[in-house]
Amino acid sequence: MTSTIVTLVQPPATHVEITRRPVTVDGETATLTRYERQDQRNAGLGGEHYSTVVDRCGRLKGFANISMDLVGMELPSRERTEQIARAFLQGSAPDLLPRMKISWIEPHNEAVAIHSGDGTRTTATLTGMKVKARNLADGRWFWVIVGGDGKPMVFERDIVWVTFPGHRKTEKWLHDGWLRENGDDMKLHTKRRDSLSSNQNDCDGLH
Repeated sequence: MTSTIVTLVQPPATHVEITRRPVTVDGETATLTRYERQDQRNAGLGGEHYSTVVDRCGRLKGFANISMDLVGMELPSRERTEQIARAFLQGSAPDLLPRMKISWIEPHNEAVAIHSGDGTRTTATLTGMKVKARNLADGRWFWVIVGGDGKPMVFERDIVWVTFPGHRKTEKWLHDGWLRENGDDMKLHTKRRDSLSSNQNDCDGLH
């Protein structure tokens, strides 16, 4: 008997799905879904988007809510940030909590491309409070970034880090800069459900 993990993240009502496709995360199949604003404000790579990565067993691997609405907002304290992060993990990734070791809680910046009416582009800085932690059960890293609205705006888990020479091994499907560097223009892909499904016989016991 198989089961699917239900995540608590949902795209904003202002967004519509523009692409959904299979990707590979550390050698495992997952699904990348990207949403952009219905009014097309700052659409395209580098702009505003809400994206998720979910593995083939239904586990949320990460999401990002990159929105101009969060730019310039006052950030929560470190203590409040940790509370929000732990509450989110309890609902969306409870398996990370028992062996969670926080490395640091600090401000973190994300760039957002702004499209003006005359066709020029400028960049705004979106800042959140990042809780970076390690899962001592497997040695992998995870983090929650909390926005000025007091809600998680970025979550990533199971990140493999190569100590020497010091870089991230896990793919960065939620990061537009990485997508661009790797020649990914996020064109609309056909939503073939058969290509996104896979054998889930070894997905038991994830709860």
